[in-house]
Amino acid sequence: MNQLIKVCGMTRVEDVANCEELGADFLGFIFHPSSPRCVDAEFVRSVEVTKAKKVGVFVKQSAAEIREIMKNAKLDFAQLHGGQNEEFCKAIGKERVIKVLWPQRYDSVKEFQDDIDRFAPFCSYMLFDAGSSGGGHGKTLDFSVFSEVKIQIPWLLAGGLSSKNLLEAISSAKPDGVDLNSGVEVSPGIKDINKLSAAFVSVHLANKRKKS
Repeated sequence: MNQLIKVCGMTRVEDVANCEELGADFLGFIFHPSSPRCVDAEFVRSVEVTKAKKVGVFVKQSAAEIREIMKNAKLDFAQLHGGQNEEFCKAIGKERVIKVLWPQRYDSVKEFQDDIDRFAPFCSYMLFDAGSSGGGHGKTLDFSVFSEVKIQIPWLLAGGLSSKNLLEAISSAKPDGVDLNSGVEVSPGIKDINKLSAAFVSVHLANKRKKS
């Protein structure tokens, strides 16, 4: 199966169009006021997509607030980027949740595995972020941790991914997909078509290597 590609931190219509043309599977829109990539529901609703799924990234909103924003913005998924628990995921709906975990926050592989097992029944995808706080920081993970855990559902790898490191990241971590953000930007929220194109080429090359 080919790698899924998510591009996060979308703020411009032209970037959405470019990502759609390149073949992105998911487009991420951030609803966290302190983020330089923050957008509102009206903008996201107005953005037309034909193939990609719209993902809202949420940190501090309540489940009710998230459901309301998802309805108003016509979102397909909620990416839960805060300390939301299993009940919170259930309130959104398993089929619509992408749950974020930060491997570097855990003192042991066992603790990381415990949280993977804890959340897997309550989400459609998991996303593992290289940092220890919010996204879009440009940090990359020590990929060896992924050979030590078992992940029962599809998962995405995030954290400083670009054409410079995608082949190594995919080969080492073996994710089901990748999440691109700061590595394909010229500034927060402003995507660079050349960096985007190069990143997509790297993912397609990784797919070819996997099949050969």
